[in-house]
Amino acid sequence: MTVSDASSDRVDRGPQNHRTIDRVTRILEEVVYNPGMTFAELNRALDAPKSSVHGFIRGLVAAGWLHQDNNRFYIGPALHGLTLASGHLRAGSVTDSDLQALHEDTGVTVFLGVQAGDNLIYVSEIGADLLAGFAARKNIRRRLLETAGGKALLANQPAGQMDSYLRRCGSDEAALVDTFLSEYDEIKRTGVARNTLHAGTRFALATVVRDKSGKAVAEVTLVGASADMLPREQELTKLLLDHVDRWRQR
Repeated sequence: MTVSDASSDRVDRGPQNHRTIDRVTRILEEVVYNPGMTFAELNRALDAPKSSVHGFIRGLVAAGWLHQDNNRFYIGPALHGLTLASGHLRAGSVTDSDLQALHEDTGVTVFLGVQAGDNLIYVSEIGADLLAGFAARKNIRRRLLETAGGKALLANQPAGQMDSYLRRCGSDEAALVDTFLSEYDEIKRTGVARNTLHAGTRFALATVVRDKSGKAVAEVTLVGASADMLPREQELTKLLLDHVDRWRQR
C-alpha cells in the first residue's frame, strides 16, 4: 500500500477529531458567541495548558482570525475575507449601500479592505470588473505593498509601526519598498494611494476609512480599466474622498 493509499483509507473512514484543530476552532467559536473574552476566560473555557492556549491565540491574532483590543479578543478580519471568497459579500463597518452609491457615482468597481497581520484582505466588492473581482476572490490575502489600499493603510500607521513593517519585508519586496517610500509623501499629502496592476491594464485609487477617533480602520479602493480611469483620475479622486468623508461624519 502506498502512502497516498493509506491517507485515502484514513479519509474514507470518516472525520476524526484532532486535538489542535479542536482547540483552535473552540477558541473561534467562544469568541464568536462571547465577543470581548479575555485570555483567562478563554483558557478556562478550553481547560488546556496556558502555554498552548497562548500560542494558539497569538497565531490567530497574527493571521487576522482574531483581533485583540485592550486585552480582549474579537473575531478578526480574515473571517470576512473568506466570506468574500465564497461569494457572500459583507461590508463590515461600511454598508453595502455606501459602496453601491460610490460605485454608481464613479462607474468603477469598489473594494473595501482591512489589514490582517501583514496582509490586506478585501471584505466587500461592488462592481463588475471581472478581472479585478476574480483576482480578489482567488487570492484573499495581499501583501500591503502590492495594493493601493495596502499602501494607503501603511502610510497611515504610526511611524514606528510602519518602519517595523518595512524592515520585515524580504529581499523580494525591495522594489515595492522603494516604490512605496518614493510615493509616501504624496500619499500623506493627498490622502490617496495609487497602483497599476494586471500588466498595466487596471488602475487603482485608494484611501483609508477612519473611525470617529481618526484612526485608519479600513481602506476603500476604486479599480477599473486604466484607459477609462486615468483620464478621470482627478474626478475619481474627488468622488472617492467626498464619499469617505461623508461616511465618517455620520
